[in-house]
Amino acid sequence: MLKTTESFSIKDWSDDDKPREKLAQKGKSVLSDAELVAILIRSGSKKESAVELSKKILAAVDYDLNKLGRLSLKQLIQFKGIGNAKAIAIIAALELGKRRREETPQKQFKISDSKSAFQLLQPIIGELPHEEFWIIYLNNANTVLHTVQLSKGGITGTLVDVRLAMKYALELGAVAIILAHNHPSGILKPSKADRQITAKLQRAAQTLDIQVLDHIIITSEDYFSFADHKVF
Repeated sequence: MLKTTESFSIKDWSDDDKPREKLAQKGKSVLSDAELVAILIRSGSKKESAVELSKKILAAVDYDLNKLGRLSLKQLIQFKGIGNAKAIAIIAALELGKRRREETPQKQFKISDSKSAFQLLQPIIGELPHEEFWIIYLNNANTVLHTVQLSKGGITGTLVDVRLAMKYALELGAVAIILAHNHPSGILKPSKADRQITAKLQRAAQTLDIQVLDHIIITSEDYFSFADHKVF
């Protein structure tokens, strides 16, 4: 009796088409996102294979892995065939990927423009549900000495301690800094408060001969640069 598409299991596929065997034989780069997710969840439901279920999940987030990484446990288990264990496996794998991006050796990272500052901090604060204010401290070659979370706030804002920001700069021997914070709302336009804190930090830095090179507003996919838009 022929099997229908609905009941056709990965076990019935040729080894070349099975995700785990495919990875072992041909390498990780040849696998699609859906196949990689299928390896994480291991099995599908009675009506669809792990790969088909993975495609359904990815389609729900527009095939965007960043969006997939923001799904909660509760949201993932809404998919039929995804229980707590499978949802946790997906969340854990994507979190590991995020942490891997964060582990760029900062002392070897040179800031050449606003985009490189965005690339450094986006994996850290770009997808947070609350606002955080960070400072990148640089030497005279624009190489990163350290990145510091100066404050952490709620959904609508955060407070910044200017004296603490300058204290770190002196301790690190920084000659320049880049300010950065995220907008969980996804809106890139700087607020009045964003402009005010930028001006306040500029005045404080100037008295110590420290240059404020930029202020970057970061979202999950894009950024706004005060320097590029000549907001200073």
